[in-house]
Amino acid sequence: MTYQEFYGRSMSDPDGFWKEQAEAISWFEKPSEISFKDERGLYRWFKNGKLNTSYLALDYHVEHGRANQVALYYDSPVTNTKKKYTYAELLEEVRLFAGVLKARGVQKGDTVIIYMPMIPETVIAMLACARLGAIHSVVFGGFAPRELAIRIDDARPKLLLTASGGLEIDKVIDYMKIVNAALEESSHQPEGCIVYQRPFITAPLKAGRDFDWESLRAGAQPADYVVVDATDPLYILYTSGTTGRPKGVIRDNGGHAVALKFSMKYIYGAEPGEVYWAASDVGWVVGHSYIIYGPLLYGCSTILYEGKPVRTPDAGAFWRMIEEYRVRVLFTAPTAIRAIKKEDPNGLLRQRYDTSSLKYLFLAGERCDVATLEWSQQLLGIPVIDHWWQTESGWPMLANMVGIELLPIKPGSAGKPVCGYGLIVVGPDGNPLPPNQEGTVLVSTPLPPGCLPGLWNDNSRFISSYLSPYPGYYFTGDGGYTDEDGYVFITGRIDDIINVAGHRLSTSAMEEVVASHPSVAECAVIGIHDHMKGQVPVGFVVLKGGVNMAEAELEKELVRMVREKVGPVAAFKRVAITSRLPKTRSGKILRRIMRFIADQEPYNPPSTIEDGSVLGELETLMKTKGIGEAKEA
Repeated sequence: MTYQEFYGRSMSDPDGFWKEQAEAISWFEKPSEISFKDERGLYRWFKNGKLNTSYLALDYHVEHGRANQVALYYDSPVTNTKKKYTYAELLEEVRLFAGVLKARGVQKGDTVIIYMPMIPETVIAMLACARLGAIHSVVFGGFAPRELAIRIDDARPKLLLTASGGLEIDKVIDYMKIVNAALEESSHQPEGCIVYQRPFITAPLKAGRDFDWESLRAGAQPADYVVVDATDPLYILYTSGTTGRPKGVIRDNGGHAVALKFSMKYIYGAEPGEVYWAASDVGWVVGHSYIIYGPLLYGCSTILYEGKPVRTPDAGAFWRMIEEYRVRVLFTAPTAIRAIKKEDPNGLLRQRYDTSSLKYLFLAGERCDVATLEWSQQLLGIPVIDHWWQTESGWPMLANMVGIELLPIKPGSAGKPVCGYGLIVVGPDGNPLPPNQEGTVLVSTPLPPGCLPGLWNDNSRFISSYLSPYPGYYFTGDGGYTDEDGYVFITGRIDDIINVAGHRLSTSAMEEVVASHPSVAECAVIGIHDHMKGQVPVGFVVLKGGVNMAEAELEKELVRMVREKVGPVAAFKRVAITSRLPKTRSGKILRRIMRFIADQEPYNPPSTIEDGSVLGELETLMKTKGIGEAKEA
């Protein structure tokens, strides 16, 4: 069957299509209806279906011949630690820790916050919550106390699970110091904190509130799985909101299990028993979907990597991992590849390792520029596939569905719509645009299984943020266009469109040109205020390792390139070389904050920023070079 035939079936008969895909799941009770409307009048999936996600990820495989297959590899170059767990061993650990939680009063429907680093105990805790029907909310390790406190007050957890600390190359993060400060600030107080002590930092425990992880585990009785409804929540994952108040994205059990198992086969082209590695963090949606649940639901071996693409110990870290674990499919962010490219522009470190096991490299998290994609393809000699999705969707919306048919790769495009996603691009009037015209990307409702059914305790915000702007469609907040072959090009968040003397221009198109320069490792183009033109673009570039190019010379070359490829209307005339760009911990460049700095507007550094000191460096750089001006009152 071709992609077009398969996709067409999903859109013409969604209930029939997803009923067929749901057969891949071992239900305790099969759904009585495939899609239906709930009491809010919103679509849901798999009514009255009964299952347990932890059972599907562990018990099912132990019962069906995978007991001795490795389920989880743990590789931590920052602590020089490696471990592996078979499906049977991981099941036993999860059963024990579910017993710990049960003994502390956790039951179906309770919430548990997990504030932990990239260690096996984090995975065990998530699966143990799922086993009991409790709702976990993983908060990225290292978030500031205020951000953790906001999530504690919103999720109102019965327990908080944490570790004594995390380690990032040469920096120790004292988790308990952050937890204590957050609990002082939050109005809701969990009934207790369970703390996993790591060898390099010991956390003092507060009597009556804090409990030692290993001591509780030693006295635990294993807990069996609890049957839940398909529509019961599995987890809450907070994502940033435009108001500064995070949105608690809900993921349900049934749609999530069906969608992720489907995606492992048809999107990523993986096979059960293979090693699948998502080089991300469990604090992000990629970590939830493709470090833990997707690979384990499908019967793969997954990898938990406590390290970086560079400096642990060098830019060959990923290639070492591929060789050592015989990785079949790798999923990472474009920013990780750019970091490797910056340190090792000629890919010499790759030559030390045998990466022949790798079949596909998938990139997502931020738009992948053509230069990065082509560099990766040339280095690895395999298909490198950009794809696009969001925390809200939980799994890809655009991709090259290699498990059905490997379509020609178009650099710059995130592929074609994935089964179940009816995607259109509309103009300011809400009408569909013809090919090659940029507009707002929308997805028709009902969304397929696995997508968010709502926001935690905030149904009105869910409707106003996602469903009200364009009735009948999910508002993605992203801009893009389709070409004449149906490929979709995501150009970035809608607020990355700038207005230069009345012309609406995409900064991503200019970034594409800048990134193609042989001296540029990564870049950001932002629109800053200009009293004559309204806005003008400015490029900020990081040079590749070993490149020493005069800024004036680089600026002259880049201005010429943008003028030739985008046009003089872009008014691209300024370039500044910087040592680094401000990013979130998941690798997204904080272009909006860069605009605030240039326009001399007040801003609050986001909780997700990787290193806040870069903002001061940018302020100094812009002042020194005379970039930016205050907007008129």
